[in-house]
Amino acid sequence: MNDVVMDSLPATVASALSEADDEGTGWPARWQALTAVSVELQSLLVTDPGPELVPLIERIVTQLADGVAGSRRHRVELAELAHRVLTTHALACAQTRPDPLRLADWLLDLQLQHPDAPDVSLAAYADALDDDGLARYRERAVALFEPLAVIGFGETGRYDRARWALLRVMEELAEYTEDVDLQLLVLSKDLSSGWHYLQVATVLRDNGRSGDALEWVERGLRAVGGRGAALRLIDLAVEEHLRRGTPQRAVEVCKEAFFARPNLDVYLKIRALVVHTDEWPPLRAELVHHLVQDGSRLAVEVYRRVVEVELARRGIEEQDLVVEWLEQLRGLQPDAFADYLDHIKSRHVADRELLDELSTRGF
Repeated sequence: MNDVVMDSLPATVASALSEADDEGTGWPARWQALTAVSVELQSLLVTDPGPELVPLIERIVTQLADGVAGSRRHRVELAELAHRVLTTHALACAQTRPDPLRLADWLLDLQLQHPDAPDVSLAAYADALDDDGLARYRERAVALFEPLAVIGFGETGRYDRARWALLRVMEELAEYTEDVDLQLLVLSKDLSSGWHYLQVATVLRDNGRSGDALEWVERGLRAVGGRGAALRLIDLAVEEHLRRGTPQRAVEVCKEAFFARPNLDVYLKIRALVVHTDEWPPLRAELVHHLVQDGSRLAVEVYRRVVEVELARRGIEEQDLVVEWLEQLRGLQPDAFADYLDHIKSRHVADRELLDELSTRGF
């Protein structure tokens, strides 16, 4: 490849980009010149795929990436063209096999120094990078990514262009290598909500790391305080503990969550786990006692719904217990209790035994 070509193509690109946002009528001609450069590079890939071709294409990709960043009117077109030229670059690398370490550095620098650069598909460079190049790429990317601050629970993540670019690099690297540790490193940098803890725990569970998954569930439950993703985190913990043959620990996880923030769904999970065991009556009493001691609006609302659940499922031996709960509710919510009692009676109008018992107890 002669020096004229090496210089003329970048010069053409530079000239076309220098006035890319000019409001005049010259853009169609400049765009035609840019696309002609892309076609010429594809032609050189066939006619003259020498060692100078890869550096030439890299120079032009960098020019176009700068053009995307500096243009307001033609960002989309320039980005598409940069992607097209980068595809030619991958093909040229596959043919000419440049130094894999230098290639790894260029691909990484392109993305980090030009956040608007086209996405790099590592699969397209698999042969050219080989193991040495990929190891270099990974080593540098991880070294840059690890020091990034973690976005803590409840914080608003500030993703500047540099962080976004590095995140994109790491996500692609993790997907291409199918490396679970890389995926976890990426996910664990954003813990701004319970759903992010759930993502980490799910990846660990799906990859056979049950103990680590449960640790992340516990961390997530402590962070969310019974809100947001709490129920999904509890579901995952219960499933894992049952699979591991530790059902008592599943109950403990649910109890801790219930005490942190009363919730009917959590109560029902506990009920389903132990209702057919001797543990259920004392455990149920403990849960109800907690609601009474709590006395908050949320606790009373959960208590009301617990009473309805147990009324629907009660046995004859539990009828006195349910009536006692109603008496407690009357003390907790005296102003609203009459309406609630009418609601209970209307739902069980066909249950003469219950209605008679309520009447006998003064309800």
